[in-house]
Amino acid sequence: MTQKDIAQETYLDAEEESDVEEPEPTPPRILDEIAVVVDNVSMTYTVRSRQEAGTKKTLMDRVRGASGTHTVDVEALKPLSLVVHLGESLGVIGTNGSGKSTLMKLLTGRILPTGGSVHASSTPVMLGVNAALVQQISGRDNIILGCLAMGMTRAEADAKFDSIVQLSGLQDALHLPLRSYSSGMAARLQFAIATSVDPEILIIDEALNTGDAQFRARTRKRLDVLRQEAGCVFLVSHSLATIKEMCSRVIWLEKGELIMDGDPEEVTASYNLYTKKLAQNKPRGARLIREARQRDLVQADIAWT
Repeated sequence: MTQKDIAQETYLDAEEESDVEEPEPTPPRILDEIAVVVDNVSMTYTVRSRQEAGTKKTLMDRVRGASGTHTVDVEALKPLSLVVHLGESLGVIGTNGSGKSTLMKLLTGRILPTGGSVHASSTPVMLGVNAALVQQISGRDNIILGCLAMGMTRAEADAKFDSIVQLSGLQDALHLPLRSYSSGMAARLQFAIATSVDPEILIIDEALNTGDAQFRARTRKRLDVLRQEAGCVFLVSHSLATIKEMCSRVIWLEKGELIMDGDPEEVTASYNLYTKKLAQNKPRGARLIREARQRDLVQADIAWT
């Protein structure tokens, strides 16, 4: 073969290779890994307050039907920013009225923020909302109804039935009407139904404080599966033991503000010390703990930026 023939063959080979489509570059994973972005979100409720106690209405007020009420703005959640990634299990703690439920409602879109915005990679599933249970029918029928309510076909519901029963641990009570269930039994059934759809973002509010050690072990295993399948779990609970056992990260909310965000052991330890000071009627000590942790959070944000 002459040099000319070799050159010609090389040229033809190059032509053939150029016809082969180049694989598209893999996009960076960072955006894919973000499940929820809470961007400077705040929530203020306007509520009506009755006339102050001890204030008497005049006769003219009664004739005119004056109610003696005025409106008050309640800042349930102060400006808060948060990024949660797929694969994380985020615990949310705080005393009553701290803003936990408000934040969860904002995540699901049940209420709209008065400031800022919430972005999610998919629609969050909130335990107990998407899997509503009917008191008059059996546990067995509630499983099928709950699956259908979440968009499954009857065939898909039947296929999920056994795994739901196994997770709930209610095999012996399936034939009973739901009204005969304890609150703990109902919570276990709700959890099993809600997690049967493999939601990408799952919100659980106080559902894991019930049940025996075996149920908690099954729950932990199910949450691990959800995270491994690129899921994200928000767990709201007053049980610090549950939070430490189930979560990879914890945030502490207090009076509508973010106080801490980080390792479960560290956050729960600080929160536990804070609540002990409150229980001991030492509000100043509790306030100092809260303010110190919040300063640490601000300094960490400054260092990050």
